[in-house]
Amino acid sequence: MHLSEGVLHMPVLLAGVALAGVGVAVGLRRLESERLPLTALFAAAFFVAGTIHVPVGIGSVHLILNGMAGLFLGWAVFPAFLIALLLQVLFFSFGGFAVLGVNLCVMALPAVAAHYLLRGYLKPDMGAMAKLFTGLGAGIIGVGGAGALASLVLALDGGKHYQDLIALLLLSHLPVFVLDGIISYGVISLLSKMYPSALQSIGTSLNVDDNKRCTQ
Repeated sequence: MHLSEGVLHMPVLLAGVALAGVGVAVGLRRLESERLPLTALFAAAFFVAGTIHVPVGIGSVHLILNGMAGLFLGWAVFPAFLIALLLQVLFFSFGGFAVLGVNLCVMALPAVAAHYLLRGYLKPDMGAMAKLFTGLGAGIIGVGGAGALASLVLALDGGKHYQDLIALLLLSHLPVFVLDGIISYGVISLLSKMYPSALQSIGTSLNVDDNKRCTQ
């Protein structure tokens, strides 16, 4: 899902940097000190998942887990993913520095969407169907949203030249939908059994915090 150097033109790259900068600023503002360990955990999970590539055609696919991270972190995924993507560029040359802003938006915006769409289902007493729906939803929104945004960027920048690449990108990530959803479901099920208070705090306190910010 990483877009590579030399694929996009300067206006798109600059727009990505600007949008990513706004997202990081909002994420840092909303990142509370008590959530730093959780943020670091999901940043590490995102980093590791992105380093295991499986070749598909001329490209490759990998787990993303952005939807699950967004579900628990909200806007904090922007600074968390920025660090992870930057390390991937430095150590493995995935993506590139010029396209870092665009890649960050592609990964983080669907994660924020998953947060707002699904966080209300996180409860200590959530049933099996609610866990499955939330986990699969996180995988679909995260991976599907990232694929849609990456395809949109390629379509806007390259038009018909990238049609085959867009088709390969979307088709090759279909299995990732399922794997990301299953892993997200497993994490939610584990937390509901071992740390139910964590689901309660995420599912309710974040709503309160957002309401407070809206009234300030």
